[in-house]
Amino acid sequence: MAFKNIEDLLPHRPPFLYVDKLDEVSDKHVVGTRKYTNEDYFFMGHFPDYPVVPGVVLVESMAQCGGAGVAQSGILGDKLFFLATVDKVKFRKQVLPGDEVRFEIQNVQISARGIRQSGKAYVGKELAAEASWLCLLGPGKGRN
Repeated sequence: MAFKNIEDLLPHRPPFLYVDKLDEVSDKHVVGTRKYTNEDYFFMGHFPDYPVVPGVVLVESMAQCGGAGVAQSGILGDKLFFLATVDKVKFRKQVLPGDEVRFEIQNVQISARGIRQSGKAYVGKELAAEASWLCLLGPGKGRN
């Protein structure tokens, strides 16, 4: 399967685009990556003397990776996904500038109204974060 450009899969744009690429996509799971760099805007204000990726950014990154994977697979057409709930969030390891994070996302339930996913974020082999979330579906791209 040829992977589309991330910007063709998500409505997000820098500096709020937190997925660099997808590595695996199926109806059941998605694997993608993001390398956080010193140039990421949030490091200027999030502990500037000890920069660390904010936990909410890691959760958003997982949700974006999951959304990009669902868009790549074509499961739900051209619908947009809007984060509705986030559950069972745990942060296990700090993510620092220069770290490449691998997101492993599972599609738990897909319906015409929404998609429930769970995911884990790894730095190397170490688990950095995990969460589950629900995204509700909105109108397709370019629709009012």
